[in-house]
Amino acid sequence: MELTYSNQLSGFDPEKRYRNPEHFDKPEAGVTSVQVIGDWPNVVNAYEAAGIDVSVKEAKGMQIVGAADQAELEKVIAALRAEHGTIEILVDGLEAGEIHRPESGELALHLFEVLGTIHASVGELTTERDGLLLTVDGLREEIETLKKVSITTPADEAGEIAALKAKLDEANIQYRANASKESLEKLVADLSKA
Repeated sequence: MELTYSNQLSGFDPEKRYRNPEHFDKPEAGVTSVQVIGDWPNVVNAYEAAGIDVSVKEAKGMQIVGAADQAELEKVIAALRAEHGTIEILVDGLEAGEIHRPESGELALHLFEVLGTIHASVGELTTERDGLLLTVDGLREEIETLKKVSITTPADEAGEIAALKAKLDEANIQYRANASKESLEKLVADLSKA
Protein backbone atom coordinates (compact mmCIF):
# COMPACT_ATOMS: atom_id res chain seq x y z
CA MET A 1 0.00 0.00 0.00
CA GLU A 2 1.26 3.49 -0.88
CA LEU A 3 0.63 6.41 1.51
CA THR A 4 0.92 10.12 0.88
CA TYR A 5 1.65 12.37 3.84
CA SER A 6 0.43 15.91 3.22
CA ASN A 7 -1.32 18.66 5.14
CA GLN A 8 -3.07 19.97 2.05
CA LEU A 9 -6.73 20.95 2.28
CA SER A 10 -7.79 20.29 -1.31
CA GLY A 11 -6.65 18.71 -4.58
CA PHE A 12 -6.74 15.11 -3.38
CA ASP A 13 -6.28 12.27 -5.88
CA PRO A 14 -9.11 9.75 -5.26
CA GLU A 15 -6.73 6.91 -6.21
CA LYS A 16 -4.30 7.69 -3.35
CA ARG A 17 -4.43 7.27 0.43
CA TYR A 18 -3.56 10.38 2.46
CA ARG A 19 -2.42 10.98 6.01
CA ASN A 20 -1.82 14.27 7.79
CA PRO A 21 1.86 14.41 8.86
CA GLU A 22 0.96 16.69 11.79
CA HIS A 23 -0.63 13.65 13.47
CA PHE A 24 2.15 11.18 12.69
CA ASP A 25 3.39 9.07 15.60
CA LYS A 26 4.73 5.86 13.98
CA PRO A 27 4.87 4.06 10.61
CA GLU A 28 1.74 2.16 9.60
CA ALA A 29 1.84 -1.60 8.98
CA GLY A 30 1.46 -2.90 5.41
CA VAL A 31 2.90 0.22 3.75
CA THR A 32 5.17 -0.47 0.76
CA SER A 33 6.04 3.12 -0.25
CA VAL A 34 5.54 6.61 1.11
CA GLN A 35 5.40 10.00 -0.55
CA VAL A 36 5.92 12.96 1.79
CA ILE A 37 4.85 16.40 0.59
CA GLY A 38 6.63 19.15 2.49
CA ASP A 39 9.29 19.15 5.18
CA TRP A 40 8.40 16.32 7.60
CA PRO A 41 11.69 14.74 8.66
CA ASN A 42 10.13 12.66 11.46
CA VAL A 43 7.90 10.87 8.90
CA VAL A 44 10.77 10.36 6.45
CA ASN A 45 13.21 9.09 9.10
CA ALA A 46 10.69 6.68 10.67
CA TYR A 47 9.75 5.02 7.35
CA GLU A 48 13.37 4.89 6.14
CA ALA A 49 14.35 3.24 9.46
CA ALA A 50 11.61 0.65 8.80
CA GLY A 51 13.17 -0.05 5.37
CA ILE A 52 10.29 1.45 3.35
CA ASP A 53 10.89 3.42 0.13
CA VAL A 54 10.29 7.16 0.79
CA SER A 55 10.09 9.99 -1.75
CA VAL A 56 9.93 13.64 -0.74
CA LYS A 57 8.20 16.35 -2.75
CA GLU A 58 8.44 20.06 -1.99
CA ALA A 59 5.20 21.63 -0.84
CA LYS A 60 3.70 24.43 -2.91
CA GLY A 61 4.59 27.78 -1.42
CA MET A 62 1.93 30.21 -0.28
CA GLN A 63 2.05 33.84 -1.23
CA ILE A 64 0.42 36.27 1.14
CA VAL A 65 -1.34 38.97 -0.83
CA GLY A 66 -0.93 42.48 0.48
CA ALA A 67 2.27 41.89 2.44
CA ALA A 68 5.04 43.85 0.75
CA ASP A 69 7.84 42.34 2.77
CA GLN A 70 8.65 40.12 5.72
CA ALA A 71 8.82 43.07 8.16
CA GLU A 72 5.28 44.15 7.28
CA LEU A 73 4.03 40.61 7.67
CA GLU A 74 5.70 40.33 11.08
CA LYS A 75 3.98 43.58 12.18
CA VAL A 76 0.59 42.19 11.13
CA ILE A 77 1.23 38.93 12.97
CA ALA A 78 2.39 40.80 16.11
CA ALA A 79 -0.75 42.97 16.02
CA LEU A 80 -2.95 39.88 15.67
CA ARG A 81 -1.18 38.17 18.57
CA ALA A 82 -1.62 41.26 20.77
CA GLU A 83 -5.32 41.45 19.84
CA HIS A 84 -5.68 37.75 20.60
CA GLY A 85 -3.97 38.25 23.97
CA THR A 86 -6.28 41.11 25.02
CA ILE A 87 -9.35 39.09 24.04
CA GLU A 88 -8.05 36.14 26.08
CA ILE A 89 -7.61 38.42 29.11
CA LEU A 90 -11.16 39.74 28.65
CA VAL A 91 -12.60 36.22 28.35
CA ASP A 92 -10.63 34.96 31.36
CA GLY A 93 -12.00 37.87 33.41
CA LEU A 94 -15.54 37.06 32.32
CA GLU A 95 -15.10 33.43 33.34
CA ALA A 96 -13.96 34.66 36.77
CA GLY A 97 -17.09 36.85 37.03
CA GLU A 98 -15.32 40.17 36.44
CA ILE A 99 -15.19 42.46 33.45
CA HIS A 100 -12.25 44.83 33.07
CA ARG A 101 -11.69 47.30 30.24
CA PRO A 102 -8.76 46.12 28.09
CA GLU A 103 -5.89 48.55 27.68
CA SER A 104 -5.55 47.98 23.94
CA GLY A 105 -6.92 46.09 20.98
CA GLU A 106 -9.68 47.47 18.79
CA LEU A 107 -11.69 44.23 18.76
CA ALA A 108 -11.24 43.66 22.50
CA LEU A 109 -12.37 47.23 23.29
CA HIS A 110 -15.42 46.82 21.05
CA LEU A 111 -16.23 43.50 22.70
CA PHE A 112 -15.91 45.16 26.12
CA GLU A 113 -18.39 47.90 25.11
CA VAL A 114 -20.90 45.36 23.79
CA LEU A 115 -20.59 43.25 26.94
CA GLY A 116 -21.08 46.40 29.04
CA THR A 117 -24.33 47.12 27.18
CA ILE A 118 -25.48 43.54 27.72
CA HIS A 119 -24.57 43.77 31.41
CA ALA A 120 -26.60 47.00 31.79
CA SER A 121 -29.59 45.40 30.02
CA VAL A 122 -29.44 42.38 32.30
CA GLY A 123 -29.32 44.72 35.30
CA GLU A 124 -32.45 46.53 34.09
CA LEU A 125 -34.24 43.23 33.54
CA THR A 126 -33.26 42.08 37.02
CA THR A 127 -34.66 45.29 38.53
CA GLU A 128 -37.90 44.87 36.58
CA ARG A 129 -38.15 41.23 37.66
CA ASP A 130 -37.64 42.17 41.31
CA GLY A 131 -40.34 44.84 40.99
CA LEU A 132 -42.71 42.31 39.48
CA LEU A 133 -41.98 39.90 42.33
CA LEU A 134 -42.93 42.61 44.83
CA THR A 135 -46.13 43.26 42.85
CA VAL A 136 -46.94 39.55 42.79
CA ASP A 137 -46.33 39.31 46.54
CA GLY A 138 -48.66 42.28 47.09
CA LEU A 139 -51.33 40.68 44.91
CA ARG A 140 -51.02 37.43 46.85
CA GLU A 141 -51.57 39.31 50.11
CA GLU A 142 -54.65 41.02 48.65
CA ILE A 143 -56.02 37.65 47.49
CA GLU A 144 -55.52 36.20 50.96
CA THR A 145 -57.33 39.20 52.50
CA LEU A 146 -60.22 38.81 50.03
CA LYS A 147 -60.41 35.11 50.79
CA LYS A 148 -60.70 35.84 54.49
CA VAL A 149 -63.41 38.43 53.87
CA SER A 150 -65.35 36.11 51.57
CA ILE A 151 -65.11 33.28 54.08
CA THR A 152 -66.41 35.41 56.99
CA THR A 153 -69.25 37.07 55.05
CA PRO A 154 -71.21 33.88 54.29
CA ALA A 155 -70.89 32.79 57.93
CA ASP A 156 -72.25 36.15 59.09
CA GLU A 157 -75.06 35.94 56.55
CA ALA A 158 -75.85 32.38 57.64
CA GLY A 159 -76.15 33.63 61.22
CA GLU A 160 -78.55 36.39 60.13
CA ILE A 161 -80.66 33.88 58.18
CA ALA A 162 -80.78 31.56 61.19
CA ALA A 163 -81.96 34.47 63.39
CA LEU A 164 -84.70 35.40 60.90
CA LYS A 165 -85.87 31.79 60.71
CA ALA A 166 -85.96 31.60 64.51
CA LYS A 167 -88.25 34.66 64.68
CA LEU A 168 -90.55 33.15 62.03
CA ASP A 169 -90.59 29.78 63.83
CA GLU A 170 -91.49 31.53 67.10
CA ALA A 171 -94.43 33.22 65.35
CA ASN A 172 -95.42 29.92 63.66
CA ILE A 173 -94.98 31.45 60.21
CA GLN A 174 -94.19 28.97 57.45
CA TYR A 175 -91.39 29.62 54.92
CA ARG A 176 -89.47 27.65 52.33
CA ALA A 177 -86.43 25.83 53.64
CA ASN A 178 -84.24 27.39 50.94
CA ALA A 179 -85.78 30.86 51.18
CA SER A 180 -83.45 33.79 50.47
CA LYS A 181 -82.41 36.25 53.13
CA GLU A 182 -84.46 38.97 51.45
CA SER A 183 -87.69 36.92 51.46
CA LEU A 184 -87.17 36.01 55.12
CA GLU A 185 -86.58 39.68 55.99
CA LYS A 186 -89.87 40.56 54.22
CA LEU A 187 -91.76 37.91 56.23
CA VAL A 188 -90.29 39.23 59.50
CA ALA A 189 -91.19 42.80 58.50
CA ASP A 190 -94.78 41.65 57.84
CA LEU A 191 -94.88 40.23 61.42
CA SER A 192 -94.39 43.63 62.92
CA LYS A 193 -97.28 45.00 60.79
CA ALA A 194 -99.71 42.36 61.97
